[in-house]
Amino acid sequence: MTSLEARTQNEDSGPGGYAAARLLLLHEKERSGPPRRAALARLTDDWLAALFAAAAPPRGTALVAVGGYGRAELSPRSDLDLLLLHDGTADKAAVAALADRIWYPVWDLGMALDHSVRTPAEARTTAGEDLKVQLGLLDARHIAGDAGLVAALRTTVLADWRNQAPKRLPELDALCRERADRMGELQFLLEPDLKEARGGLRDAQVLRAVAASWLADAPREGLDAARRRLLDARDALHLATGRATDRLALQEQDAVARELGLLDADTLLREVYEAARIISYATDVTWREVNRVLKARSARPRLRTLLGGRAGGGRTGGRTGGQKPPVERTPLAEGVVEMDGEVVLALSAKPDRDPVLPLRAAAAAAQSGLPISLHAVRRLAAAARPLPVPWPAEAREELVTLLGAGESTVPVWEALEAEGLVTRLLPDWERVRCRPQRNPVHTWTVDRHLVETAVRAASLTRRVGRPDLLLVAALLHDIGKGWPGDHSVAGETIARDLATRIGFDRTDTATIATAVRHHLLLVETATRRDLDDPATVQAVADAVGTLGTLELLHALTEADALATGPAAWSSWRASLVADLVKRVAGVLAGEPLPDPEAAAPSAEQERLAIEALRTGEPVLTLRTEPVVAAEPEEPEPVGVELLIALPDRPGVLPAVAGVLALHRLTVRAADLRAVALPTGIGAGTVLVLDWRVAAEYGSLPEAARLRADLVRALDGSLDIPARLAEREAAYPRRRGLTAPPPRVTVAASHSRLATVIEVRAQDAPGLLHRIGRALEGAEVRVRSAHVSTLGANAVDTLYVTRPDGSLLPDEEAIDLARTLEAALR
Repeated sequence: MTSLEARTQNEDSGPGGYAAARLLLLHEKERSGPPRRAALARLTDDWLAALFAAAAPPRGTALVAVGGYGRAELSPRSDLDLLLLHDGTADKAAVAALADRIWYPVWDLGMALDHSVRTPAEARTTAGEDLKVQLGLLDARHIAGDAGLVAALRTTVLADWRNQAPKRLPELDALCRERADRMGELQFLLEPDLKEARGGLRDAQVLRAVAASWLADAPREGLDAARRRLLDARDALHLATGRATDRLALQEQDAVARELGLLDADTLLREVYEAARIISYATDVTWREVNRVLKARSARPRLRTLLGGRAGGGRTGGRTGGQKPPVERTPLAEGVVEMDGEVVLALSAKPDRDPVLPLRAAAAAAQSGLPISLHAVRRLAAAARPLPVPWPAEAREELVTLLGAGESTVPVWEALEAEGLVTRLLPDWERVRCRPQRNPVHTWTVDRHLVETAVRAASLTRRVGRPDLLLVAALLHDIGKGWPGDHSVAGETIARDLATRIGFDRTDTATIATAVRHHLLLVETATRRDLDDPATVQAVADAVGTLGTLELLHALTEADALATGPAAWSSWRASLVADLVKRVAGVLAGEPLPDPEAAAPSAEQERLAIEALRTGEPVLTLRTEPVVAAEPEEPEPVGVELLIALPDRPGVLPAVAGVLALHRLTVRAADLRAVALPTGIGAGTVLVLDWRVAAEYGSLPEAARLRADLVRALDGSLDIPARLAEREAAYPRRRGLTAPPPRVTVAASHSRLATVIEVRAQDAPGLLHRIGRALEGAEVRVRSAHVSTLGANAVDTLYVTRPDGSLLPDEEAIDLARTLEAALR
């Protein structure tokens, strides 16, 4: 007993003495983690025991801690799970009065209390009806009163749990799956719930319950340490926020990291993810074993009946029925067999003499769609010889086979990673393990994203000449994210080293390194650059070099985006990338690039221009466009082409962008060109704007409404900035989240048509309108605009010239970037 606890026992047993002692304990810097949780539980035990004794309890009553409190795992803001147990002989009024004498002091301190008053029979009945109650009672612990009553309840509840396990465990498995679907996987969430998300504290409790059933046991290596790590994080979260919360919100992560003495929030998340991964893997293995055992038990009576019938019944049949059937082993690969629904090592396997065996077993498991057994993975990790460097051809082929298996690759890869085999094969993997990605567009951590990209790439291998290079490039494309600087540049060097290690020759190694270096080239160019500018297409052709590398990059781009998350890929992006690939393929095949200056306006553009010149007012039309896909099945609308023609005048870009924002139309691209009409039609220059837009939700507005609002915006009767300000004020903002400031740069470009300005900012209604107003004030002409939005981040690329159509000098372009940045702040 510490001096603090001894002093508390000698003080008033009321709320004041306990509250003061509790506060002192929580602020003791030298005591944290398990010692503090245990001390807090002891302190609370002593206080509640004193309350119980002071209430003059009747005979046959006891106070019991259950759940987390029963495990003595009290976090600073944990609620108290208490059961007032009585044998039914005491007067009901006396028992109720005893409960009040305990519950009310707890409530007076503002503590959350989960309480019940039951006899052992009632507790047993409730546990049989409510699985959560039964789980809580498995951790029942005596605090005060009749210890024998508590011990008898524990014995009974535990016996019931073991007897009912074949029925209750499938129910528990279903509950866990439902919770995982609802809460997500802790190891991949930017704002995880430390308790309820899959791989969290609730799953750790479930593993204890499964072990208590004696039906199956969880892999214990690292499990206790992982659970302690999550409990420590929850303690720090409670202290940092002063609230009883299990959700590790973004705005709290730095404070929690400081409370734990960690470097930063990323280090915190990485530790939390690592712990969750251990618990998740243990959960998978444990439930697989539970289902295997239950399946075997259900099959045994049928087998006894069948064998007994053949033997003619009686004792002989009984003896025959007691014999175990031979274990069936199905060969899958050299040294690898399938047994009882799992991949295991053959009896003849010799891991200490066969360095390729880990990859061969993993490839066989993934190709068969079977899990690899825990015992097999551990034996491989303990006994397998390291592969020679460079790897032999068989090892390289087995890795490609593993990566090409599709969805079944993931659980096999996780099993290898859980036992450290992946980092043994690919040492640079350690830097990306459990590494968080702060961009909310990303669904996964870096390492899981790499595996998911390989899974997506497996479905695209028919589109490339070298599927092996595609799969390995997919696995390595973000490997540089574990290093400082541009991850594509760092990744190129690492990918070159790893490809050499894996055994690829110089040519293939160079191709993989090029794919990693330029894995973002196609999508960034297609969505942020003017594809009609010959310099854009030529720059991509120069970087890619060959048609084979281009088709590889095309497939890798799609796989990477699909593995990133739903916001990273769309029919629109696919169409833009396919258009760019087609143009670059033409250049690589020796076809000349068209001159955009020589291109005549389309018939529709010319018709609108004539009408605008005749009426002197805006004319517009909306046209839905089909998707342009690499392998089209059914045409799918990717947006709407909005053509606007009006006599050339200042303020057109901000006016059109503002009207579109008011009508909740998302701008994807805009092309502006001046069309000089022949004098026979009527002298004059008309501005033709070709926009690609999409409705945020709902149906498209009518063209007549757009035109009416555009006329009002141009004559000043529609105050667009005020309307957009009202809209922005109505947007909900999350507490504590501050968007980074906008950044405007002059992009490196070889364009001979325009100066390229790149704007990176928080996406908001009317962003392009604000950009257009700033550009109007700077007296530059916008040739085209290209908008790319991922999550809350927008990247708008603008091709601008002087009013006479010439490029901006360097200093003038830098000044324009500064002006734009200041306006957007």
